[in-house]
Amino acid sequence: MTSLQISSNTIFQALNLRRQFSPNLDRRVGLINGQRPVTACLSLDVEAPFTASKSGSVKSKEVIETEAKVVVGTYARTPVVLASGKGCKLFDTEGREYLDLSSGIAVNALGHGDEDWLKAVVEQANTLTHVSNVYYSIPQVELAEQLVGCSFADRVFFTNSGTEANEAAIKFARKFQRHNHPDAKEPATNFISFTNSFHGRTMGALALTSKEHYRSPFEPVMPGVTFAEYGNIEATRELIQPGKTAAVFVEPIQGEGGIYSATKEFLQFLRTACDEAGALLVFDEVQCGLGRTGYLWAHEAFGVFPDIMTLAKPLAGGLPIGAALVTERVASAIAFGDHGSTFAGAPLVCNAALAVLNKISNSSFLNSVSTKGLYFKHILNQKLGGNPHVREIRGFGLILGVELDVPASPLVDACRNAGLLVLTAGKGNVVRLVPPLIISEQELDKAAEILCQALPVLDEKKSN
Repeated sequence: MTSLQISSNTIFQALNLRRQFSPNLDRRVGLINGQRPVTACLSLDVEAPFTASKSGSVKSKEVIETEAKVVVGTYARTPVVLASGKGCKLFDTEGREYLDLSSGIAVNALGHGDEDWLKAVVEQANTLTHVSNVYYSIPQVELAEQLVGCSFADRVFFTNSGTEANEAAIKFARKFQRHNHPDAKEPATNFISFTNSFHGRTMGALALTSKEHYRSPFEPVMPGVTFAEYGNIEATRELIQPGKTAAVFVEPIQGEGGIYSATKEFLQFLRTACDEAGALLVFDEVQCGLGRTGYLWAHEAFGVFPDIMTLAKPLAGGLPIGAALVTERVASAIAFGDHGSTFAGAPLVCNAALAVLNKISNSSFLNSVSTKGLYFKHILNQKLGGNPHVREIRGFGLILGVELDVPASPLVDACRNAGLLVLTAGKGNVVRLVPPLIISEQELDKAAEILCQALPVLDEKKSN
């Protein structure tokens, strides 16, 4: 029989370690009879998982080594252990500062530690965190009402991520076709997606994602998906077929694919072709939506509107959320029990999302994103445009890409070593720049200068 042996020194050692990064921990850990509660576990020796360095911080090396032992190896992580953040700055466990132009892959639109977001999270956590969708909850209804009020949509279905939002859109599209054609022996079930697309990693969304190396280890994926060349009207025209095509999925601006923007003509063609074929048009704005382009929704720049729009990344400011926004025509095909989620639309994440949406949907905020986007693109062209390795600087708002004629990883690594966090995209030759939308022009100046100073590393790698 296993005995319980608990070392209070070990517990307080762990608490002290957490206090380094959470100075308000003492106020959050309650007292029982004037003493802190002790948590027991079935172990002969309980020790803190990490030791502290002389400077008082957790050693990055220990975290990285432990992660390799206990976490499934799906991520080729950058060798940095981030411990805290504020605004557009991040700090690692050794206290080193980084300017963040990755935003947790376009998630932290309000940066790190936004006061209004933090207030919304703390207040809701103290009130009600989760009840499931068996019951109504106020923040979910309020968020849905606001999303409907500021978009083309009539109704919202909440999920926990972008890939789940796209899975919902897949199901809704097929149910829509079955509902609208009840006598058809084989209602439309096929989908059109595009080259360089990325719609997620779950099996349905994965089938819509064009990169073969994402799909091939898990085949067979969902059948019935055809890929057309992004932006090519003639190549797409013959593929959208009445009675065959359930929906067309497209990103108005491709993020993971390399920061490629659709044209108004292309999106208008898709709208018309879908209408003629009885297919639904789905805009995936998981990365490009919610203010990143300087418009609240990326498709607003083109004046073309979808039947379904999927959202996720920035919506709850770093907490997991997704949403499929639909017209009444689509929603009318969906019945009780057709889809669902235990965690989706929980009070905590929805209250956080309300704080984000209220701030980003402000017209002055969106104007500032447009202004900063133009400024950043201008200084990038000034500082980087003349380099022979730079093929193109593209995008708009604060979703920009610098395409190179060589792999971008050496430049990304050099930037990180200089205190700037950026991402890759496309075929690995695009530097993806998706900073928090609150970033200042001074911070954009600094980012452009670091990128400029790091460019010579591309010549070094090429010569090697």
